[in-house]
Amino acid sequence: MKASLFVTCVVDQFYPEVGESAVRVLRRLGVEVDFQEEQTCCGQPAFNSGFRSDAKPLAKRFLDTFESSESIVIPSGSCAAMVRVFYEELFHDEPDLAAKARNVAAKTFELTEFIVDALGITRLPESSGPPRRTRVTYHEGCHLRRELGVMTQPRALLEAAPGVELAPMRQADVCCGFGGAFAVKYPDISGGMLADKLRHVAETGADAVTACDSTCLMQIAGGMEKSGMTTRAVHVAQLLDEAMG
Repeated sequence: MKASLFVTCVVDQFYPEVGESAVRVLRRLGVEVDFQEEQTCCGQPAFNSGFRSDAKPLAKRFLDTFESSESIVIPSGSCAAMVRVFYEELFHDEPDLAAKARNVAAKTFELTEFIVDALGITRLPESSGPPRRTRVTYHEGCHLRRELGVMTQPRALLEAAPGVELAPMRQADVCCGFGGAFAVKYPDISGGMLADKLRHVAETGADAVTACDSTCLMQIAGGMEKSGMTTRAVHVAQLLDEAMG
């Protein structure tokens, strides 16, 4: 199977190692991965802030860039939701682009969703090196659950990952307080939500907290660093990469 990786702005600018891990994981699972260098932002920040006329050129570029791809894999629930759910809404008054958006949406997947649902994989190959034992807890991103309905796939992969012990977290599906512009517009509310999330992470006694969105992990990692917590914040792609490689 072939897949094009859409790396997302945050991964590109802040966490390129997440993109590299996603490629290694997919290739180990037999996927032929390509990277379209013409890709830019999917338009989500502008769309979520109400600037739909600014989001449209970015969305059109995404559609043009990935229209011919066999599958599109995104290591982010929020960006995948933008393409899968909101592009058709964005182009509701432009029938040709709305049709193109539906075509692209049908072959767009969040990373763990692609591995489990498209590839049919829930058992991962063992690492050739010495096993690395990690106790991990999982934060469930809002867009991943609410817009994409991806709930079981990340946990299935974490439970199958060699050397990973998955520790349940209280209120794992509750927002971490980031929410893009929300954290900037409402810092006090965002901070309160983050404090709750950090308390729940600490209760698990986990060595690491993981999620499918780097933005959630940026929020959580910043809070943990400020509060002196030593728990690692690591993307699911990186955890799978470590477990398999």
